[in-house]
Amino acid sequence: MTHSTHHTPEELDELIVQEKLQVALELQHDAWAESTADGIEPEIIADAAMITAIRETVRALGEDQAEALVDSLRERILAGEFSPERVLQ
Repeated sequence: MTHSTHHTPEELDELIVQEKLQVALELQHDAWAESTADGIEPEIIADAAMITAIRETVRALGEDQAEALVDSLRERILAGEFSPERVLQ
């Protein structure tokens, strides 16, 4: 017996985005682990990751959207979104 779950197109879009985000996070985690195993310090890895992310965001979306992303990241950091102690509900 199969169970059918009906989702709105918006819900499906959000599920797809979340799945892509999860895959991207896993790939980033693997790259981070490989870099640390090669003896690269975490702050250097983080700097390189942020440079790449910002550069690619500027290339793909433009400087204004890259700036908006950086601004939102500051707010998210201050809100504790990236804290290792954060408990997801």
